[in-house]
Formats: sequence, structure tokens, C-alpha cells
Amino acid sequence: MSDLVYVLNGPNLNLLGTREPTIYGSTTLGAINGMLASRAGELGLRVQCHQSNHEGVLVDWIHEAHGKAARAILLNAGAYTHTSVALLDAIKAVTVPVIEVHLSNPHTREPFRHTSYIGQAARGTISGFGARSYLLALEAAAGL
Repeated sequence: MSDLVYVLNGPNLNLLGTREPTIYGSTTLGAINGMLASRAGELGLRVQCHQSNHEGVLVDWIHEAHGKAARAILLNAGAYTHTSVALLDAIKAVTVPVIEVHLSNPHTREPFRHTSYIGQAARGTISGFGARSYLLALEAAAGL
């Protein structure tokens, strides 16, 4: 099995650290990526981190991870979690397991956030632990 884990982040996650810190925390996406790279090394894994505000680009990276036989994809699809059938179909079309990641707990927020298209095809979901959600997801990926 591959040691490569894709970490994909959707819209507005490039603004972490300044975007609604009471909900998403003050840790930047760059800092999260650094924490993931460090922990991945300890686990004998490599991470490839990407962020895009564009749905189709995220679909392309899911396909790319499949083509590279990645061990897993950690996906924080942001608002696309609740709207994107395209991402759902991409996840269903590949064999790479996807772990859905959220900084906050969507189930404690607005009702429209309670539905996850990503979760309908993901291996599992980790949410509500802030930046630590990513590390927990990476550890789950290591155990696959």
C-alpha cells in the first residue's frame, strides 16, 4: 500500500486563521499542513496538500490521487460538503478511501450543514476538534 496521503481543502479554507476564528480557530492552513507533514513523517507517510476554491479542481485531485494509488484522501470540502454531487460522484468513482474532515462540528451548526454529500461515500468523518481533526484523520489513514 502506498505511503501517500492526499489532503484536499475546499473553498475559503485558504482564509483559515482569520476567517471566523470563533468557529474555525486561529490556526492557518499553512500551519495545519506543516503539522500534517511532521506527523506523517512520524507515521512513515507522505502528505500532498492542496487547496482550491473551485469544485472541478477538487474533482481532478481526487482522480489524481486514484491514479497515484494513494493510501487515502483527507477531504475538507468546506461548503461543497453540503452541495456537491460532483464530489460525491468522484469519491464513488475511485478506490482510494476518503476521510471527511471538518474543523467544526457541522451537526451543531445551521440545519443546511447537517447534510453531507461527502459523508455518503466517505470511509469515515472526523469533525469538531479544530486543527486536530486533520491529525486524527491522518492517524486513521495510517491505520487503513
